[in-house]
Amino acid sequence: MIKKIGIIGSGQVAQVLGSGFLKHGYEVLVGSRDPSKLSKWKSANAKAKTGSFEEAAKFGELVVLAVKGDAALPLVKQLASLLNGKPVIDATNPIAAVPPNQGVLTYFTTLSESLMERLQQAVPVAHFVKAFNSVGNLRMVNPEFAEGKPTMFICGNNAEAKKSVENILDQFGWETADMGKVEAARAIEPLCMLWCIPGFLQNQWTHAFKLLKSS
Repeated sequence: MIKKIGIIGSGQVAQVLGSGFLKHGYEVLVGSRDPSKLSKWKSANAKAKTGSFEEAAKFGELVVLAVKGDAALPLVKQLASLLNGKPVIDATNPIAAVPPNQGVLTYFTTLSESLMERLQQAVPVAHFVKAFNSVGNLRMVNPEFAEGKPTMFICGNNAEAKKSVENILDQFGWETADMGKVEAARAIEPLCMLWCIPGFLQNQWTHAFKLLKSS
């Protein structure tokens, strides 16, 4: 049973997920290039540990990748030996460094290749699972909606790793929709683009997706 979570990143997504894992009884180490960036978060989460990216990757039985998309590939290559055999939640999106166009983000990937595919190809010993990339950080942990549980779309090549992530999502108040192998990230990553449009155009940032199924 997974109890130790290593989080790579120090931004809002990393901090919110770190607090969420602590809330649900996990041991957490959040890693940053500059751990001092986490001092305020650490003071509010006394049970957490902070350290370097390497320390987080080594500590976690499951690792969360929560960095900017353009930093993800060189970082996982650097940490490859420490990710060997581990489930890695990939919360990244391949967002290009240009402003939105009519509320639509630009990606540096194409619909024929996702960022997660690049990560999996570069570090085949890790078990990447796409998750947490298509909702705002304020609704990542135990979101409450009148319509019921929202849906988290995931994908990845390793069934056991996806089951571990599904267990976490269940604790975090989500229903899981497994879309299959890593290639499905080509469809899941652009959900972030769709999610952001109401935010950029109407300043609405509190929604989530729900997959409806007929009986």
